[in-house]
Amino acid sequence: MNTTTASSPRIHTLKQQLPENPSHTDLLAALQQTLTDEKDYHRLFDAKLMQVRNQMGLPLTQPTSLDNVPAEHEQVFRDAYVGAAREVGTMFLEDGQLSDAWAYFRTIGEPEPVKAAIDKIAVPREPDEAFDEIVNVALYEGAHIARGLEFLLKTHGTCNTVTALSQLQQQMTLEERRTAAAMMVRTIYDDVQATLRREVETRMPVLSPNASIGELITGRDWLFAEGNYHIDVSHLHSTVGFARSLNAEDPELKQAIELCAYGAMLSDQLQYPGELPFDEYYKANRFFLTALAGDDPDAAIAYFMQRLNDEPDTSDQQLIAFVLLDLAQRIGRSSEVLKQTASFVSRMEDPNGFSFTKLCVELGLTEKLEQAAVENDDILAFTVARLSQ
Repeated sequence: MNTTTASSPRIHTLKQQLPENPSHTDLLAALQQTLTDEKDYHRLFDAKLMQVRNQMGLPLTQPTSLDNVPAEHEQVFRDAYVGAAREVGTMFLEDGQLSDAWAYFRTIGEPEPVKAAIDKIAVPREPDEAFDEIVNVALYEGAHIARGLEFLLKTHGTCNTVTALSQLQQQMTLEERRTAAAMMVRTIYDDVQATLRREVETRMPVLSPNASIGELITGRDWLFAEGNYHIDVSHLHSTVGFARSLNAEDPELKQAIELCAYGAMLSDQLQYPGELPFDEYYKANRFFLTALAGDDPDAAIAYFMQRLNDEPDTSDQQLIAFVLLDLAQRIGRSSEVLKQTASFVSRMEDPNGFSFTKLCVELGLTEKLEQAAVENDDILAFTVARLSQ
């Protein structure tokens, strides 16, 4: 009896694919075919890189490691690694194994195939553990955060979604924040609108079917009497803040402005302050959002500039100046506002965020950069200013 064959069916399968006197190439090809047939894609990845190492005459143990790869072969090996990861990741995707596929595509920095696959997934009527895993990959592992938030909203409700979005803001791209903000504004707007409509109809049975929030609350202070409200005010508060990620062309921007108007009519104890300069929360956000929409941007700049001039604390001055510059960049007023706020932000140099030096160069304000460099005794910024002139 051949005990090896009896106890090792996979090896038996492998041997069946080999010619009588197999070469290394034959053995590696048979190995990959066997693993492919069995859908053992993790080991297939190892086998593909084992083949590369064998061709290079390198040690075959730990085939996916860069250890012991000579410098002259390193780039070729890295290219092979990326190719193998892409191929194996695609196999996992075709088999519907999203989490395993993401492990490979994330490693090589190619999220698009997984994002495209997640875009095609519909929310099942009865979410199960498999769908929960999809939500986890999309949302908490960062494969497609905006879509993951949409899944979460449909399956776990507004409260969980607001919390997740608040926690994940810093990990999201600007476009992801914009998409998520639009979704939350639509959701909160529809909820407030529906509740207001029901309450108004108790006194006015004949009501325009398309009445907006703005129309519903105009002249109806009684809607807010005795601390009355029509939505979880913490959800409203968070969503108005999310809305600052919207762009002028987004239809949800108008809805967000109406939500600010609604929030401003709530009793004082229901209007939570935000961080400077949004401590006058709905008022400040309404200025910001209306300026984004192109409605009286001068008033918004004047409002935030006054807040800046009235603020005695240095760190808070920087916060307000940063908000001013963010708004100015988005409405095409950067040069004007930078000239007025330079003294507050001239030391701000975040490699992954705002850079005073970079903004000055982009706007052609090299004299302003040089002036700030002299005031801050910053020889690097001074040199950049002179070279850029």
